[in-house]
Amino acid sequence: MSLVHPFCALRPAPGRAAEILAPPYDVLSSAEARVRAAGKPWSFLHVSKPEIDLDPGIDPYDPAVYAKARENLDRMVAEGVLIRDTVPSYYVYRLTWRDRVQTGLAVAASVADYVSNRIRKHELTTLAKEDDRVRQIEAVNAQTGPVMLAYPDQPGLDALLAQVTEGERDVDVTADDGVRHEMWVVSRAETVAQLTRMIDALPVLYIADGHHRSAAAARIAEARGAGAAGGAGAHDRFLAVMFPHHQMTILDYNRLMKDLNGRSPDELLTALAAADFSVTPSETAVRPAAPNEFGLYVAGRWHALTLNPGKIPDDPVGRLPITLLTKHAIEPLFGITDQRRDKRIDFVGGGRGLDELARRVSSGEAAAAFSLFPTRLEDLMAVADAGEIMPPKSTWFEPKLADGLVSHVLD
Repeated sequence: MSLVHPFCALRPAPGRAAEILAPPYDVLSSAEARVRAAGKPWSFLHVSKPEIDLDPGIDPYDPAVYAKARENLDRMVAEGVLIRDTVPSYYVYRLTWRDRVQTGLAVAASVADYVSNRIRKHELTTLAKEDDRVRQIEAVNAQTGPVMLAYPDQPGLDALLAQVTEGERDVDVTADDGVRHEMWVVSRAETVAQLTRMIDALPVLYIADGHHRSAAAARIAEARGAGAAGGAGAHDRFLAVMFPHHQMTILDYNRLMKDLNGRSPDELLTALAAADFSVTPSETAVRPAAPNEFGLYVAGRWHALTLNPGKIPDDPVGRLPITLLTKHAIEPLFGITDQRRDKRIDFVGGGRGLDELARRVSSGEAAAAFSLFPTRLEDLMAVADAGEIMPPKSTWFEPKLADGLVSHVLD
C-alpha cells in the first residue's frame, strides 16, 4: 500500500473559489462564523459550520446540524458551484502569508499508515471532538477539512512541487485575512506516479494540525471494514496537505491566568525569582528569544523572565517552552495541574499579537499573561518520534489551510 494516493477532488468550479474558501471549522465560534458567512451564500462555512443556517440556540452537535451540512453541500454540487474531478489527481497547494511561503501537496493519506504510526501523532484527542468529526464526515460522505502534515527533508520532492508551480494556476485567491491560496491540479499520469514514488520513499510523515480529523477518519475506516487491515477504498484514506517541515511556521501559543492564586503581583514576582527565574522589568512587550525565556504582563507592566538553563532537561517533552513554564510556574505557583479543564487558564494564539495579552489583562478579563517562545518543528518531530504527547495548546500554525478548496469524497 502507498503512503498517499491521488484522488478525485470535489472543488470549486472555475472562477468560484473566492466565493467558497473559508477558515477551518475549528478556528471560528458559531457566532463568528455567522458574521463571516453573512451575505455569502456559497461560503464553505455553510457546510463546515452548518448551525449558522439554523436557530442560534441550537446545539452544534444536534443531528439537524449534520443533516443541514449534507443539504448545503448537495445544493452547492447541484448548482454547479462545486465540481468533481474525473481523473485521480494530486493538488499542489501554496500558502503565502506576510513574508512566509509554503508549498505542499493535497493527498489522500493512508489510514493504515496512520494506525501503524508511520504517520505520527503528537497530541491527545477528546472523544466528543472525534465524535463530532465522525458525524460530520458520515453526514456528507466526504472529508472536507484537511489534516496538515509535515514531511522530513526531501529536496527532490520540494523541487518537483516548485516545478509544478511554474505552470498556470487553477486557483489564486487572497482571503479576507490576507492569506493567499494558490492551487495547481496535477493529473498527468507520469507526474502523479513520480510524486507517489517520492512520497513512498519518505520514512515518516508528521501530523502538524488535525488530530481529530485523522482520528475520525480512522474510526470510519474501521467501521466500514478497513483501517489497519490496509484496504483500498476511499474510506481507507484521509484528506491531508503535506508540506516540507522547513517551510512551516509555528507561532507562540501564549497563556492567560485568570487569577494569581491568592498572591499580589509583587508576591508573584518574588515567587518566580525563588523558582529560579531571573525577573527584569521591561518597558516594552517581551517576545522570548529562547525556550527558557518568557514574558509576563501583570499589574500594567511587562517583565522578562529567564529560567536557569540548568533546569532544562534533555528529553523532547521536558525541554518544550510550555513544559518549562508549567513545571516551574503554572503548577507550583498557580496550582493549575490540568490545563485542558481548568477554567483559570486560557490560551491566545500568537497570530493575535502580544498587545492582545496586555489588552485582556488590562480589561480585567485576566490577572496575568505569559508570552512563550514558539515550539520548533524539530521539537514536534522529536516528540512524535519518541512516541510521546505534547502538552495541550503547544502549537499554533500559521497560515491555516482553507476549507472548501478540496474535499475527499468517500465513494
